[in-house]
Amino acid sequence: MTTTKLFLGIDCGTQGTKAIILDAASGQVLGQGAAPHTMISGANGRREQDVQQWLDAFVSATHQALQAANVDGQSILGIGVSGQQHGLVLLDDEGEVLRPAKLWCDTETAAENARLLAHLGGEEGSLERLGVVIAPGYTVSKLLWTKEQHPDVFSRIARILLPHDYLNFWLTGRACSEYGDASGTGYFNVRTRQWDLQMLRDIDPSGRLKAALPELIDAHAAVGTILPAIAEQLGINPNAVVASGGGDNMMGAIGTGNIQPGAITMSLGSSGTVYAYSDAPNVSADASVATFCSSSGGWLPLICTMNLTNATGAIRELFKLDLTAFNALVAQSPIGAEGVSMLPFLNGERVPALPHATGSLHGLTMENLTQANLCRAAVEGTTFGLRYGLDLLRQNGLQSLRICLIGGGSKSAVWRQIVADIMDAPVICTEQSEAAALGAAIQAAWCESLSSGDEVSLADLCRRCVKLDTHSETLPIAANVAAFQQAYERYQQHVATL
Repeated sequence: MTTTKLFLGIDCGTQGTKAIILDAASGQVLGQGAAPHTMISGANGRREQDVQQWLDAFVSATHQALQAANVDGQSILGIGVSGQQHGLVLLDDEGEVLRPAKLWCDTETAAENARLLAHLGGEEGSLERLGVVIAPGYTVSKLLWTKEQHPDVFSRIARILLPHDYLNFWLTGRACSEYGDASGTGYFNVRTRQWDLQMLRDIDPSGRLKAALPELIDAHAAVGTILPAIAEQLGINPNAVVASGGGDNMMGAIGTGNIQPGAITMSLGSSGTVYAYSDAPNVSADASVATFCSSSGGWLPLICTMNLTNATGAIRELFKLDLTAFNALVAQSPIGAEGVSMLPFLNGERVPALPHATGSLHGLTMENLTQANLCRAAVEGTTFGLRYGLDLLRQNGLQSLRICLIGGGSKSAVWRQIVADIMDAPVICTEQSEAAALGAAIQAAWCESLSSGDEVSLADLCRRCVKLDTHSETLPIAANVAAFQQAYERYQQHVATL
């Protein structure tokens, strides 16, 4: 009988929590589960979530995955947690959550971020000091906002956690953070891999925020084992090791095998991200490139757009289309959508850096105002934002043979072709579209192997567990590349007017 080595990978995203059961011995994903979250939204850019939803979804998705895999939760050896980055979870000294978590896509703190950025000496000062340029989505402006808008809450802060840190705290009772996710806080130096304590003293001179910070641990380190009551709730072995986990982009990198130079991962999720592995902190002079730490021991230069499937989804819902009908309309409309351009900045935008921008449509006439052209323009507009980011990464010396595509949008064949043509590069998907949950499970296997003295390398685990879907491979078509170049230049002209 062959032995199995079972691990649970969790990805707590904006829209929901996904769980997968991985057999690290065979490299097979045996079962999956999912549960949704809802958002608290305000007209002023507020985007928050009640963290109890995360815990309920974690339990529900885990039960579904165990059932789908038809395995006993007592045989789970480890858990890895991937979380949406930048979110702020505040706890009091009893470990109780003080208010809803402010999320990465929250732009209510744009004014606070602008003041903090000026305090750092602008983009150059921020790059020099932290190795990243703080953006409104980052955690640091959320802290200053809390101090100013909710002084009563601020005075009771005993712990400052990111979403994945909070889930690990719930699982184990231990508060720690890992370099990759910490990179997106705005009070962490990506070159030295240490908290920037002065940044927090500048927000609160009393110095008490320092005591609220989680301890920093290595990517391959364990947080601990699961608290018995939580293990029982999840139906999981209480001796299962909880790995360091990380931000969704860092876990997505592991889940696509992007742990050495030469690979590029592009995620078509609610937001769009493009990232590549680097073994040195080569901080780009361009403010839009965030040189985060990876969760595999190196760095992960990354660009993030705030609008992707949330923008295409808004158009879909407007026309009451399901995905199949939406994709069919996109395919019907020609490249360039007969002159219709959409700047899909419904959430403001990070890349290009336009936090106060709104969405807009350009080039509409009586002839080209069709559902198909509007659907196409939404897909093209969001993808042009990723092209803009990829060009920045390429200028920073990153080379790739092909792009590994993940996230909900990657399931669309018509969108894959558009990406291949706009980027002028072959694209391929992984068999497992939930790359962040897979990456979390692989990281848990890596972490467990080190703690059990087995010492399997992360590269070996990725080779075994990350499978490319050869049917999804899509090559650029020369005539399309040329046509898209014209449409992209038109997009750039529209952006320039903002």
